[in-house]
Amino acid sequence: MNQTLSACGLLCDKCNYFNNDCEGCYNVKGSTFWAKEIMPDKICPLYKCSIIDRKYINCGQCPELPCKIFADLKDPNISDEQHIKSINERVSRLK
Repeated sequence: MNQTLSACGLLCDKCNYFNNDCEGCYNVKGSTFWAKEIMPDKICPLYKCSIIDRKYINCGQCPELPCKIFADLKDPNISDEQHIKSINERVSRLK
């Protein structure tokens, strides 16, 4: 089975919003539903940094991975432990 991987290493196919509220960050050029709601630029900061600014294929090409943006961009609905686990899993997928 092919999996859709986001620029930051999330598995889109495993997300409840994929193909409902979200078509994947590449398809919406980083302007995901949640970024439109809470980000000043209306674009995911990880997508903006890796794809738009640095012209990478994904965050996995960045020598700073995981960066401060990864650490700061925490889903408020998860614990700190879950956030760290998610970062580690995403970094592993991207490398």
